Amino acid sequence: MTSFAHFNFNVLDLKRSLAFYERALGLRPVREKPAPDGSFRLVYLGDGQTGFTLELTWLRDRTEPYDLGEGEYHLAFVTDRYDELHALHAEMGCICLENEAMGVYFIEDPDGYWLEILPLRG
Repeated sequence: MTSFAHFNFNVLDLKRSLAFYERALGLRPVREKPAPDGSFRLVYLGDGQTGFTLELTWLRDRTEPYDLGEGEYHLAFVTDRYDELHALHAEMGCICLENEAMGVYFIEDPDGYWLEILPLRG
């Protein structure tokens, strides 16, 4: 059997990213792994409902933003609070694309990663 464990984003400013993910999506740290020498820190964020985690990797010596290539990928979230989150994300100024025909939108995190927000459909 094979199952998902986590997904990784490398981040330039860990404190800023942690604040973004908690405010925008309610994700909170569920475990951390700091390097003994302080050269990196891994923080795993959970949603409190599933076992899936988003790993944020911070590298102490990294000073340049990450090259995300053409950005032709994203991480998707489904929510039963779609309208509420849309209002929050509009207030935060992080909505980067809306597809009203499909009933979805995307937000962009501080490092340029795109996150799709999907309504829970019955």
